[in-house]
Amino acid sequence: MNLSDLTRNACMLRGSLAKKGYMRWWHSFSGVQPDTGDTRTFFIEFFVINPGLGGDQPILGQHPYYKKRGMRPSYVMVKAGVFPDAEGEGGRQLHAFYPISALKTTLNPLVMQVSDGQSGHCLYSEDKLTGFVEVTRREARHRSLMTDSGSMEWDLEVRKAVSCHTGLRAGRFFQLLNALDSYWHGEGIRSFFRGSVTLDGVSYDIIPELSYGYADKHWGRNFNRPWFQFACGKLSSQRTGGALRHSVLAISGFCPRFLWFPLRGRLMMQLTYMGEDFTFSRCKWETKETGKRFIWHILAKSKSAVVKISGSSTKAEMLQLQYESPEGKKSKIPLLAGSAGVGTIQLYRKVSGARELMDTLKLDNALCFYQKETLDRPPGT
Repeated sequence: MNLSDLTRNACMLRGSLAKKGYMRWWHSFSGVQPDTGDTRTFFIEFFVINPGLGGDQPILGQHPYYKKRGMRPSYVMVKAGVFPDAEGEGGRQLHAFYPISALKTTLNPLVMQVSDGQSGHCLYSEDKLTGFVEVTRREARHRSLMTDSGSMEWDLEVRKAVSCHTGLRAGRFFQLLNALDSYWHGEGIRSFFRGSVTLDGVSYDIIPELSYGYADKHWGRNFNRPWFQFACGKLSSQRTGGALRHSVLAISGFCPRFLWFPLRGRLMMQLTYMGEDFTFSRCKWETKETGKRFIWHILAKSKSAVVKISGSSTKAEMLQLQYESPEGKKSKIPLLAGSAGVGTIQLYRKVSGARELMDTLKLDNALCFYQKETLDRPPGT
């Protein structure tokens, strides 16, 4: 449902998750290069892993020193970058690592600040993002840093216009039961960003109406398997023939558990259409893969509505994002993400047992995360 909840967006890992858990606050938005008109989609993420194990140095799980001693990772990572362009070029992700001791936070509303003499200074709040990340080519050769080389600086204001509250599925009861691998809260699934980004010395203007911004949070003891997200704030209506300013689609996969056994992945979905919110938990979905594209078909139902979604993304415009789990493991299956998803949404309202087509929406510049089923899942689940 469209409900803001800053307590769920706070910096919190309770109980065992403090030493075996992660939190990630994701932001993505489009910017325009004023001299050329070139449009790119940027992302900024604050990632905290195993804070209860931290100290005055980042513990990098992929570093040979820590791996040999069986030490789990513990650090704050700021991930900044840009998705590939239409030709599949120019995508990169830049990582700055900070020790847990460098993190300063407030609870509600959340403000996070990290700074040290080497990595610089980065700030996150509910309405502002500032920071700078620079990685040299020499640093990027170290596999433990999981990074490309380059630099990115940002100074942004954020207005989060539409939220996705996932109800009981991200509540304390489900967390106490370890019912999910990962929990989701979309505080700003439709967000308006304003400011500037400088990527490798080239400046981009971030204009609210053209930013098509997205912001959410995931946390838990492991990443979802498979990992699937699809979100779009650039929707146009076939019925009216125009763009829909305050309409948005947001989908996130989740992996329920029975006791300690993982079950088949499911989807949570919200469609906000011209001020009316539709939430769905009964979703069927399938993925098709061609040589050049991933294609998704989704059918979702509620008591009052039915939604059919067909979306796709070209592989060339997706970037392989790098993470390690709270156990210090990197998946052998790539996690691909991009911002060039396209497709259609058919929205039906249920009327007297029949379906009445309300509108057909066109999707553009949709955010996509996709990682196939992992190899280590027990058979038959």
